[in-house]
Amino acid sequence: VQLQASGGGLVQAGGSLRLSCAASESSIVINVMGWYRQAPGKQRELVAVITRSGITNLADSVKGRFTISRDNAKNMVALQMNSLKPEDTGVYQCHARPTMTTPLPYGSWGQGTQVTVSS
Repeated sequence: VQLQASGGGLVQAGGSLRLSCAASESSIVINVMGWYRQAPGKQRELVAVITRSGITNLADSVKGRFTISRDNAKNMVALQMNSLKPEDTGVYQCHARPTMTTPLPYGSWGQGTQVTVSS
């Protein structure tokens, strides 16, 4: 399945951004959807994922600031990012995979979208 992401951009610290991602096919069942990010010189890391039943897993660094949600009927996932910090800067990628325990990088990856938070 192909994933198409939108959103991102440049924002000042303390600001908000919203990322959205839609799968190319709304009829297939995708269990886990979410977001990973990679900052320059760093490894890719989990931001947030959510299952069809609404179970979420968020990185400790974003808990209380980011919210992940999804529309199962449309196979869409959104990431609302509030109280952004410069350390949130990076390329954010949408991801889909069968289960929470499916090892990376297995699954589908969308194109990256840049998020830049200025101090």
